[in-house]
Amino acid sequence: MKKRRVAIIGCGNIFPMHAASITEREDLDLIAVCDIKKERADEKARQYSAKAYENYEDMMDQEELDVVHICLPHYLHAPASMAATKRKIHVMTEKPMTIEYEDAKAMIDSAKENGVTLGVIFQNRYNPGSQLIKNMLHSGELGKVKAGKLQVTWDRSDEYYQNSDWKGTWDKEGGGVIIDQAIHTLDLMRWFVDSELKYVDASISNRAHQLIEVEDAAEGVIAYRNGVVTAFHAINYYTYDAPVEIELHCEKGIAKMVADKATVTLHDGRTFIADHNPLETFTYDSGVKGYWGVSHVKQINNFYDFLQGEVDHLDIPAEEGLKTQQMICAIYESGKSNQRVRF
Repeated sequence: MKKRRVAIIGCGNIFPMHAASITEREDLDLIAVCDIKKERADEKARQYSAKAYENYEDMMDQEELDVVHICLPHYLHAPASMAATKRKIHVMTEKPMTIEYEDAKAMIDSAKENGVTLGVIFQNRYNPGSQLIKNMLHSGELGKVKAGKLQVTWDRSDEYYQNSDWKGTWDKEGGGVIIDQAIHTLDLMRWFVDSELKYVDASISNRAHQLIEVEDAAEGVIAYRNGVVTAFHAINYYTYDAPVEIELHCEKGIAKMVADKATVTLHDGRTFIADHNPLETFTYDSGVKGYWGVSHVKQINNFYDFLQGEVDHLDIPAEEGLKTQQMICAIYESGKSNQRVRF
């Protein structure tokens, strides 16, 4: 069996989820890692018996790569992705796709033009609670969605931002609580509603941070062409990472998700519950164990199963990432202009 040659660009906090997922598969070989911080790249290279690089284009030119995983600051996702796809290399990138909607479209166009696959991580779609709600919507057991609401109240202190050379900036992170913390929950809501956007009407502000340019609070409504209107509220100046909350008011019942646990209560009296399996864990090089990482593994496995021809579709194609990118960018456009953004 010929192994696919894989590299990871970016050796920061999210690196272990990708590295462990790659090295668990017998059909993959992690041959190179890249980071502008030489000591970090060298450390991971030693650990995984890979070659270390400081420049990803040098790595792409010198190694015969089949796939690269992009674990970089948001503003670098697009240039790194297109550098790879232009070289006929498949790409799996972390969320968000990028900062600007047009750049995300260019990423997809480049992948298509060069006949390679582009995947975007939105691993929370694999959580058991997310799957329960989606499946019951798909089957019709919940009926149509009538309305939805979500809340994200987390803690990202000024000290958190001090430890990063790119977070908290418009030009590098692309925003704050929306693009970095709430994006997964907003993606889930859009996935559940399953309709094109009609308009976004949002407000954003920085209410509790001294050291950042971007928003630490956002709220608003997202309306869809199927008539559903959803409300969102997100802050990252709470005192801890409270469980995210999603509620869907549907024709035949109410679906609620708190953290990863979903409870669906139908009007006929039936109740369905799904939560993570405590026995379903994954161990990373940092010693992290947990169901969060299991969902990363599931999406990455689907990506490679698709490349190997073992499944006929990606669960989360790049076009899904583009739709969520459009929504995120519309929230910022509306919040900065104080105007409703229509589609």
